[in-house]
Amino acid sequence: MALQKMSESVYVGMCHKIGTPQQVAARRDITDIMELFKNQYDVGRLMMSGSRREGFRLRDSDIDTMLWLNDHKVIWDFSQSEFYNIHRQALILCDSSESPAGFTLLWLPLERAAQIVLSSCVEMNGGLYISSLKFRETMCTSTPDRRVHGPCATGTLGIEEYGKIDHDVAYCFVSDFWPPSAASWIDRCHSWPLPYVVNDIVRNGCHFVAIGHKLGNHEDEEWRISFSQAEYKLVYSMNHTQFLTYGLLKMFLKEIINNGLGDEDKLLCSYHMKTVIFWAIQNNILPHWCPQSLLAGFWVCFKLLLKWVYEGFCPNFFIPENNMFLSKIHGQAQTCLFRRLYGLYEKGIAFLLHSPSIRSSIIDVLCNPRLTVCTDEHTLISEAEFDVELLGEIYSNETQQTSDLQRCMKILHTVEQLIGSPLSQYQVVNLRKYTATLLQCTAYILHNMYTNIGVNKQVYIVDKISCHMLKLAAKFGCISDMLYIAMYYYKTLRYREALSIIEMTKVKLAQPYLMYMDYVDRERYTAALGGQSLSTKIRQAVAVNIILDNKICYISELLPEQQSSRQNRWPNILFIPPFVLLHMLEFLSSRRVNIMKAQTALDDLQVLVNDVQGLYTGDVCRDISWEILGICQQITGNLQAALYSYQQSLAQFPFHKLQTATAQRIYDLHMPTAAI
Repeated sequence: MALQKMSESVYVGMCHKIGTPQQVAARRDITDIMELFKNQYDVGRLMMSGSRREGFRLRDSDIDTMLWLNDHKVIWDFSQSEFYNIHRQALILCDSSESPAGFTLLWLPLERAAQIVLSSCVEMNGGLYISSLKFRETMCTSTPDRRVHGPCATGTLGIEEYGKIDHDVAYCFVSDFWPPSAASWIDRCHSWPLPYVVNDIVRNGCHFVAIGHKLGNHEDEEWRISFSQAEYKLVYSMNHTQFLTYGLLKMFLKEIINNGLGDEDKLLCSYHMKTVIFWAIQNNILPHWCPQSLLAGFWVCFKLLLKWVYEGFCPNFFIPENNMFLSKIHGQAQTCLFRRLYGLYEKGIAFLLHSPSIRSSIIDVLCNPRLTVCTDEHTLISEAEFDVELLGEIYSNETQQTSDLQRCMKILHTVEQLIGSPLSQYQVVNLRKYTATLLQCTAYILHNMYTNIGVNKQVYIVDKISCHMLKLAAKFGCISDMLYIAMYYYKTLRYREALSIIEMTKVKLAQPYLMYMDYVDRERYTAALGGQSLSTKIRQAVAVNIILDNKICYISELLPEQQSSRQNRWPNILFIPPFVLLHMLEFLSSRRVNIMKAQTALDDLQVLVNDVQGLYTGDVCRDISWEILGICQQITGNLQAALYSYQQSLAQFPFHKLQTATAQRIYDLHMPTAAI
């Protein structure tokens, strides 16, 4: 009974750290729909994999991406070539005759492929084979700021001061067919996963990543068969207790087994944890996976792992003949690891007290045996907190801007095809927001194209289309999306119309229940919008940073900043707080209509940017916020104030890489015509 209560307490603690069922489902749905949009290219395809794809958002959850050429297909025998047009697709044939289980050689029987593939080939046995070593080095060195790590090109995303995330990219090949060596897996799937999951996995084939077996005959030429796609589908099919058990195993690995060890001394990895939970579920060792049995499920997995280490054999879930301990866990290393794990086994489940992430959940029950633990999902996270995370998940994909008109139209066509499809509520909200972004990009691209041509009738028609697109985007998007309309009206000299939109936006942004990024009065937000649909909440109560693609001209006043950022930064975009842009547009438009109102707008902007708390500017946007204040001050002729603002912009963390533009603006201040 005490173990069950302890399990419930750990379940609740894990839900707070890893996510409730609803949170995990939302993350997965949003990732799935965004991957669909990212794959609107003819040449290549990508797939997110690893922890983040599975639904984890732990601090050390890397971003793992697999990339492959869409017109190169791997087949297992010549009979499968009938499914392809050999004139349009390069065929690659597997040769597993001399490779360990789970690995293969890739042969080009027709000796036709992309040049980057041909340059990675070696001659063997009278044929042309793709060398995994050469291919890996070629692809990894072609990407700046990346290093080779296993089969991947590894780099980092983000900023040191605000947290960096490792990003592993595996350049690979794809097969539409399930590997014959994994056929036994299909026959094993009696109770888990369900038949429809098995069919979906088999129908989608597998991948080949560029790394050979260290003990194989042709390590530099061999390729590892990757089941990454199958694996995330299996994780999706877990119930939440099973998923949290998997998360508990990952924490156990990081905080207990590998704690304090150098990379070379870490014999076990997260893939071993994934493998053990797969086998434990499929072998039905634990009849019921529920919150009360979380620790029992963990113990089952731990004992299975202990058995594998003792035997020195960790069977791959899809190809059991592939011993994943073979190259690393043997001899003295195996003996030491077993002794360490057996020492933990003798302590019993209490050894989890050594895990900082889990300790408090266990101690709560030990100190208060009568503690009542509620595992109901709706008590674990408030509606406001859920919405904050969900919107963060949606808007984290907002870097997917594009200045390519054809790509915009292609993705909009895909959106049109998705209308009426069975999408989740999270995917619908994400679809609406991404559609708004595409419409905004398309509107500005069209306007810039036809303004340069200068044919009056065409300019008039395009203006109508652009206005319609921006208004439609505002209906799909959030409050701050109205500023794209105001910006367009200012750009096209319609200052009164711009001010009208700004006034409406200002009223909406002043609401006490506004959610801006992760800033929100949770009580007021819930009182005003509790129980409403996500789409309604976004339209009525959400504001996010304005994103400007640096390849698109929105307003001429910010062109130098866009050009500076474009030369020095990736992703190639500016993030501007909506409150900052609102006051800037109000100032610029009012100068042509009401000079007193313009001064008021400038004063408001100055107060906003000077706010030391930075609630409405954020740390990473302070460089562009000070820059915008300086631009407005320079326009009024207040050169001393502008100089101070530009210097403050340079003193902030250079998130947007504006230094080139800022230095030029400071230089211009000393010119006779410094006031713009």
